[in-house]
Amino acid sequence: MRALCVEDDPRIAEDLAAALTGAGFLVEIARDGEDAWFRGDTEDYALVVLDLGLPLLDGLTVLKRWRAAGRTMPVLVLTARGSWVERVEGIDAGADDYLAKPFRMEELVARARALVRRAAGQAAPAISIGDIVVDPRRMSVTRAGAPLALSPLEYRLLAYLAHHRGRVVPAGELMEQLHGDDDARDQNALEALVARLRRKIGPGVIETRRGFGYVVPDAPA
Repeated sequence: MRALCVEDDPRIAEDLAAALTGAGFLVEIARDGEDAWFRGDTEDYALVVLDLGLPLLDGLTVLKRWRAAGRTMPVLVLTARGSWVERVEGIDAGADDYLAKPFRMEELVARARALVRRAAGQAAPAISIGDIVVDPRRMSVTRAGAPLALSPLEYRLLAYLAHHRGRVVPAGELMEQLHGDDDARDQNALEALVARLRRKIGPGVIETRRGFGYVVPDAPA
């Protein structure tokens, strides 16, 4: 799943990217408000971590512009100031959660996972698909209690489809979430990846809807 980290402090940005990458996200970094606004307005992200104190365009303005344009991705707001007035302003502007600096990366990752779950209508930390359990906290997949050895790409693919269970996810959206802006992505590679994953998790879990995309159905066969 793609995540956008908007932070002008290079050290904090790299720490955020490392923590979210370790949690299974495909992370991109924007270091000013103008770049953040453009990316969020033109690209699809499963999560945005947005600092409020940004050069060129402040974070609240960026957030307000996204929401005014109908952009609905979950946004976790960061700020060096923790006053209740600013928290209210951020939430009123469309923030989904709020974290004041300094913070523990473990808490940020936990909040990020919770936002992604809620955006997909998932309440439980782990997602069950028949006897398959996808656990984003451990980045693990089990079948009938036995662990499955998945590559990082295979895990991200299954996790994204599981989070969007019941919705047909277009191939283009999947490739964006798996590879970001990588020009090397192509549909043949995606089909090969799906085939490899199916061999590991068994039939009936991921369905192909020709001309539309892939889906983990609500009641897999």
